[in-house]
Amino acid sequence: MAPSLSSPSLTFLPLLFASAVSLAAAGNLFQDMEITWGDGRGKILNNGQLLTLSLDKALGSGFQSRNEYIFSKIDMQIKLVPGNSAGTVTAYYLSSQGAFHDEIDFEFLGNLSGDPYIVHTNVYTQGKGNREMQFYLWFDPTKDFHTYSILWNPKQIVFYVDGTPIREFKNLEATKGVPYPTKQAMRVYSSLWDAEDWATRGGLIKTDWTQAPFTASFRNFNADGCVQRGVASSCGSKGWMTQGMDADSLKKMQWVQNNYMIYNYCTDSKRFPQGFPPECSVI
Repeated sequence: MAPSLSSPSLTFLPLLFASAVSLAAAGNLFQDMEITWGDGRGKILNNGQLLTLSLDKALGSGFQSRNEYIFSKIDMQIKLVPGNSAGTVTAYYLSSQGAFHDEIDFEFLGNLSGDPYIVHTNVYTQGKGNREMQFYLWFDPTKDFHTYSILWNPKQIVFYVDGTPIREFKNLEATKGVPYPTKQAMRVYSSLWDAEDWATRGGLIKTDWTQAPFTASFRNFNADGCVQRGVASSCGSKGWMTQGMDADSLKKMQWVQNNYMIYNYCTDSKRFPQGFPPECSVI
């Protein structure tokens, strides 16, 4: 069982996570994003400084970035659906298109009031996923905005929460033959939708529609990456292109995984009776 939000272990957070995430100047959401579905349930407000997605019993909503990227460091501040959010999923991810698409996923699985959200992560390469890792958070993600980031460069993919790495997926294409996303441009996507058939305790807890509409809020989007336009791409600052995991980052990630990871596909022997995927053998 993961620590509760009031766990004594949280007293170590100021020591382990003293450095806050640094955001470059965020753009205007009118310029950066477009609402793609939801029949008015997705809205850009406050002169482009805030975006909200809502879900009611009829429909959810979603948006996508106007730009596509070949490698990037993206940040988004999100405040998740408060209260009894069981059955709802707020997705925030990078994805290309087509049957052999690449995809890098954050999905936030709602839960009963007072229970922690589950952060579901996955990596798809050339249409193949099945690389799930799940975590509880060490704070209540519905009380305020927190920063969720994805670093995608030629060396690795790293998932961050408030600047703290929680998961790394290395480029092992040359050494292990594991496909890695290097060629397909990806957009940023987000959606809020009903997944009561599977999201909360395997579908045992259904969505309480008396709590609708459910709303998630987004702000301070920042993308430092190579913007794909046609066959050409233009890059911003390139420090992120060679960014790796130093000893301090690895220590922080290990702390999160030791205390808050609740599922790791690389330890699920029932799922892989013939042996774990090759990337699981690399520490």
